[in-house]
Amino acid sequence: MSSFDGLFSLVESTLDSSAAHWLREHVEVPEALLRFSWHEQALHRVWLAEALNLCLLHTLVNAVPDGYRYVEEQARGGRKVVFDHGALRTVDWPHNGELPRGRQAFARLLEPLGFTDVRTYPLTKLNMTGWGYRQMDLPEDIAQFFVSELHPGRFSETFQSAVTRVVSSSRDPLGAEHVSILKRLQLTRHCSLPEAQALLPGLYRAFDRQHGAVLETDYRCLLDESAEMAWIATEGNRFNHLTDRVADLETTVAQQRALQRPMKDSIEVSATGRVMQTAYRACAVTRGLVDASGHYCEHQVPGSFVEFIQRKVDPDTGRLDLNFDSSNAQGIFKMTASKT
Repeated sequence: MSSFDGLFSLVESTLDSSAAHWLREHVEVPEALLRFSWHEQALHRVWLAEALNLCLLHTLVNAVPDGYRYVEEQARGGRKVVFDHGALRTVDWPHNGELPRGRQAFARLLEPLGFTDVRTYPLTKLNMTGWGYRQMDLPEDIAQFFVSELHPGRFSETFQSAVTRVVSSSRDPLGAEHVSILKRLQLTRHCSLPEAQALLPGLYRAFDRQHGAVLETDYRCLLDESAEMAWIATEGNRFNHLTDRVADLETTVAQQRALQRPMKDSIEVSATGRVMQTAYRACAVTRGLVDASGHYCEHQVPGSFVEFIQRKVDPDTGRLDLNFDSSNAQGIFKMTASKT
């Protein structure tokens, strides 16, 4: 079995064969992975990191119809998408059910996979903070994670009470076996293939909504003060967006607008001028909220979206600029801020 066959077999063990085949046909898998041999008795962490990213990309693309169409169109044009980064939101709050507080719920699984929080990004306008988690074995090749925390302590007491009611029922998707394998990965950077097959589904489930039913009154209360926390109430820790790294963002935008796709009005440009981003507007999803009578009522709320990014080389290092930008991020976050 080749290394890439092994990778997609690992993905298949968490998703299914059709999903693994689709990913192989539509997503660029970095050749740099081959620097790390595929050994079933001692599987390097880069293979798990890439497998997790592929699984998460597949889930988001299938949740965003415009994103799925975009990826299919790219494939028909002879291009595979290049997964640059995925973004998720957490809540910096002590009443978080079984989950560790805020980003720690994800640091505990990303760090054993080789990801390190390389920079902090104040998202002051949103009362949030972001961290860029970069895979240190293959930083330019394996997609990064942009993990943000919302700080309820900066909002009203009414808002804080609603946050507690929403997130206090959160369950922990990681069991004792998962934690044990993660500790081994942290120490040795390797695990066996059977351990990887046992661990990956738990990691995959972590990127989901872990809390229970949400009251409509709580959702409205959160929405009044923070569209981002309202989004967390319905979507949890799912990928808020994933990003395709493109060679020429202006050309991509022109093509998408010509197709009348739901594009953001402008391109966000970092302070350095080396990182440029824009996105589709978030898709609408149907979620159940509990009304005053205790009945589930379906509502249309913002879901996730696909982003596009162009990264230029940093002349000081001669390497691709992998940083994010606080202003860019806050502009992109507005894609889920529509009130429906």
